[in-house]
Amino acid sequence: MIKKLIQHGNSFALIIDKPIMEMLNITDETFFELNTDGRNIILSPQNVVTQENKVIESIEKINKKYKNVLKKLAK
Repeated sequence: MIKKLIQHGNSFALIIDKPIMEMLNITDETFFELNTDGRNIILSPQNVVTQENKVIESIEKINKKYKNVLKKLAK
């Protein structure tokens, strides 16, 4: 597949088609690591976990483990 860069303000952008995004399981929220070997550009999707997601996961673990104790404390 051959693509052409498009102007986006003072920069340039490369459009990624939706079927490719679906195949790679990426969205407009996905972060990428950008590398080059001197000739090629290599984009690697990164699985960035936000601080908010970490907090939510921790709360869910605590609620699951200490459900009964937390209910007693709430009374």
